[in-house]
Amino acid sequence: MNYHEMNEKEVERTLNTDFSAGLTNEDASKRRKQFGKNELDEGEKQSALLLFFSQFKDFMVLVLLAATLISGLLGEYIDAIAIIAIIILNSFLGFFQERRAEKSLSALKELSQPQVQALRDGEWVKILSKELVPGDIIKFASGDRIGADVRIIESRSLEVEESALTGESVPVQKTVSPIKNANLTLGDMENMGFMGTMVSRGSGVGVVIATGMKTAMGQIADLLQNAESQTTPLQRRLEQLGKILIVTALLLTVLVVAIGVIRGNDLYEMVLAGVSLAVAAIPEGLPAIVTIALSLGVQKMIRKNAVVRKLPAVETLGCASVICSDKTGTLTQNKMTVTKVWSGGKTWTVDGIGYEPQGKYYQDKEIIDPKKDKVLQQLLTFGMLCNHAEILQKDDEFVLNGDPTEGAMLVAGMKAGFTRKKLLTQFEIVNEFPFDSTRKMMSVVVKDPSGRQFIVTKGAPDVLAGKSISILMGNKTQVYGKDIKNMVQEAINGLASQALRTIAIGFKEISPNTLILHEQEAEKDLTFIGLQGIIDPPRPEVKQAVKECKEAGIKTVMITGDHVITAKAIATELGIANKRSKVLEGKDLANMNLKELEGVVDEVSVFARVSPEHKLKIVQAFQNRGHIVAMTGDGVNDAPAIKTADIGIAMGITGTDVAKEASSLVLMDDNFASIKAAIIEGRNIYENIRKFIRYLLASNVGEILVMLFAMLLALPLPLVPIQILWVNLVTDGLPAMALGLDRPEDNVMKRNPRNPSEGVFARGLGWKVISRGILIGLATILAFIFAYDNNPENLQYAQTVAFITLVLAQLIHVFDCRSEKSILSRNPFGNIYLVWAVISSLVLALIVVYVPFLQEIFHTVPILAKDWPMIIGLASVPTFLLAGSFLLSKSK
Repeated sequence: MNYHEMNEKEVERTLNTDFSAGLTNEDASKRRKQFGKNELDEGEKQSALLLFFSQFKDFMVLVLLAATLISGLLGEYIDAIAIIAIIILNSFLGFFQERRAEKSLSALKELSQPQVQALRDGEWVKILSKELVPGDIIKFASGDRIGADVRIIESRSLEVEESALTGESVPVQKTVSPIKNANLTLGDMENMGFMGTMVSRGSGVGVVIATGMKTAMGQIADLLQNAESQTTPLQRRLEQLGKILIVTALLLTVLVVAIGVIRGNDLYEMVLAGVSLAVAAIPEGLPAIVTIALSLGVQKMIRKNAVVRKLPAVETLGCASVICSDKTGTLTQNKMTVTKVWSGGKTWTVDGIGYEPQGKYYQDKEIIDPKKDKVLQQLLTFGMLCNHAEILQKDDEFVLNGDPTEGAMLVAGMKAGFTRKKLLTQFEIVNEFPFDSTRKMMSVVVKDPSGRQFIVTKGAPDVLAGKSISILMGNKTQVYGKDIKNMVQEAINGLASQALRTIAIGFKEISPNTLILHEQEAEKDLTFIGLQGIIDPPRPEVKQAVKECKEAGIKTVMITGDHVITAKAIATELGIANKRSKVLEGKDLANMNLKELEGVVDEVSVFARVSPEHKLKIVQAFQNRGHIVAMTGDGVNDAPAIKTADIGIAMGITGTDVAKEASSLVLMDDNFASIKAAIIEGRNIYENIRKFIRYLLASNVGEILVMLFAMLLALPLPLVPIQILWVNLVTDGLPAMALGLDRPEDNVMKRNPRNPSEGVFARGLGWKVISRGILIGLATILAFIFAYDNNPENLQYAQTVAFITLVLAQLIHVFDCRSEKSILSRNPFGNIYLVWAVISSLVLALIVVYVPFLQEIFHTVPILAKDWPMIIGLASVPTFLLAGSFLLSKSK
C-alpha cells in the first residue's frame, strides 16, 4: 500500500488504529502474533559443532584423511596417528579463528536493545523497538532512531538523516501532507520515516505501517540474504593444488607398486614403498600452515584496525583491482562543515576539521581576525542565533546534537570566537518561525541589549534573495538592484560549482515591541547579508590512500546516493576522478542492462544518485570485466553489494549491523586509509603463502626423487615413512610458519594486482620448485649412497645420514624462498623469526637422531663426526649452486 499517498484519516482507517489513544496492549499482543517481532532476520547461524566440522571440507584435508586410511590399513599406526593429529590441529585453528572474529565483531555492537515511546491505552510508555506492531503510534525527537517504518502524522521542524538507507548525507525535511505520486524513491517520501534512520532535528509523531522484514531496511536485508557469496582466489588455488597433489600421489603409488612387482619384489613391501612415496608427495602440514599464516595476518590486521570475519578472504585484498567506495562517512567525514563565507563581494575561506571549533579565516590566503570585520561578524552571529544545534564535548571529542547544517554554522561562528550561549545573554529570542520545506526558510525575532528588535532569517539563497530589498555592502546598505542580483547569483553559482551547499542569511530591523504573528509578514523586505558554503569534507588522509592505491594498479570508484555535482567535486579533490572521467547517474544505470554497463564501466569513476540495486549491478559489471572488486560502505543500502563483492569492507563505528554481517572485513576506525594498510597486508600474505608453498613443495619433490632414484638404482629405501612425516610436519613446519611472518618487500604497492586467474605456480614458481627439488633429491641420495657404500651392513645409519642431509638442505633452502631472485638478494637476518625457526628445527632433528628413546621410533642412529662435513657440503649445494648462477647472470 502507498501510505504516502493517503491522508491521515485513510491511514488511520487502513491500519485500524486510533491516533488519539493508540493500540491497547491486548490488540498489540494479537498483532505481534500475526506480524511477528520487529526484528530483521539474521539468516541461519551455523552452530559451533557444524562450524568445527566444516573445517574438514577442505580438499587438502580430505587428501590427508585418505592417506591416514591407507597407513592404518597397512599397519603404519604411528603414521596414521601423526596425520590425524595434524588434521585435528588444523581444524581447531580454523574453528577458533572464525569464532574469535565473530566475537570481535560482537564487541562492536550495542549491548542494549533500543527503546521507543509508544502510545498504548492512551498513555505514552517506553517499550523495546522489537515490540512495535503495525498501527502503533510512536513519537521521536532529535537524536532518536526511528524504530519502524512510519507514516508521519505530526511534524515540528522534523528533519531525519537517512544516509544509512539512501546514501544522502543531507537530512530530509519531513511533512504530514499526502504526496500523490506512486513511483517515489525512499529519499523523496517526505511524509514517511524509516526504520534505523536518525532524527537530526525537531520532533514528530508517526503511525507504524511496517515492521521487521517488511520495512525498507528489511527488504534490503532480504536482498542481502539472497546475494551470492564468492569463493576467494586462495580457496580456488589451494583446491587446484590439492587435486594436483592427490593425482601425483596416486600415480606414484601405482608406478612404484607396478615396477616393484615386475621386478619380483614382495607386494606388501611395494605397497608400503608406494604409500611412503604418497606421503612424500603430500605436504601434510600445508593446510595447517596456510591457516596459521592467515591467522597471523589477521592478528596484524586487527592491530591496524581491521577485523577479518572470513579467514581465507584475507589475501583477496592483495589482488583487488577495483575499490567501490561509498562517499558519505567513508571517503568523507559525515560532518557538515562551513568552508566558504561570502558577503558584499568578499569571500573568506575557513579551515578546520569536523565539529571541533578550531580553525582560521583566510582572505586571499592571509589569516584575518573575523571580529575586526563587522559584516563577517554579523553574518556569523546571526547564523548562530537562527539555530537550534548544540556542539557538545565528550571525552576530548566534539559531537553534534541537532541538524548537521545548523551544526556547521554554529562551528563556523565558534571558530571566529563566538559562542551561542554568550550571544543569548546579549540577545533575547522573542519569537520563532520554524523552517519548513515549502518556505525553505527559518526566522527568529531577537531583541538586543538596547531594546532594538530584529528579524533574522536563514534559508535557500534564491528564495531569500527574492525576499530582499537591500544588501549589506561593507557598513552600508544598498538597494538590491539588477547589478547586485547578478553579483549574488554569481556568488551562489561559484559556491555550488565547488559542491558547496549554500545557506543565505538576511535580517531587518522592526519597531520595538512589534508583534509579528505570520512568517509572510516577517520574511519580506529583508536586507541580504551573505552566504555560507557548507560541505561534508573529505577525510584528510584519503587523498594519499587513493594515490597509493592508484600506483598499485587499483582503481577507486565512488558510489553514492548524493548529487552529481557534489560527488564529482569530492571525487576530483580526492584524485578519484579527473576532467576526462565519466560520471553515471542512477537514472542512466536504470536504462542500461548489465551488458551495456560492462561496456563502459572501466571508464566510470563516479556513480551518483544510485539505489541498492544499482550498487549490485555495478559490482557485477566490474566482476564480469575480470576485476576483483572490494566494496566499502557503512549503510544498510551498501550491504547487498558488500556481500556480492569479492571482498566486502564495512565501517565498524558508523556501519550498520546489516553491513557488518555482510562483510569480510570491518574497519574499526572507519578510516579509508586503513584499506591501504589492509591491501599491503593482503598482498604480503599471498606472497608469503607462495613462499612456503615453494618451500614445502620443493622439499616434497626432493623426498619423492630420493625414493624414486633409490628404486631405479635398486637401492633400499633411503627414508622410512615416519621420517618423511617428521620432516613434513615438524622440521618443515616451523620455517614455513616463519615465512608467513616475512615483511613485505619495498615494491609491494608499486606493482599491479596479480591476475585473479593466476595459478599457484605462476611467475616461475613451478620451475623453482622442480629445480630446487631435483637438487635437494640428488644431494640426499648421494649422501645415502656414500654412507651405504661405506657400511652396507648398517642400513639405518645410511637412512639417518639421508634424513639429516634432507633436513639441512631444506633448512638452507628456506632462506632462498624469501626472494623471487636469490638467497643473496635479501638480508638473511631480516626475518628473525625464520632464523629462530631454522635453529629450532635443526635442534629437533638432532634430538630425533641422538635421543635413544626417539631413535627406536624414528629408526635413527647417531651420526659419526667424520660424516658431518660431507652432509653439510652436500646440503649446501642446491641453494648456493643456484645463487652462484644468479650472480653470474647479473655480472653479464
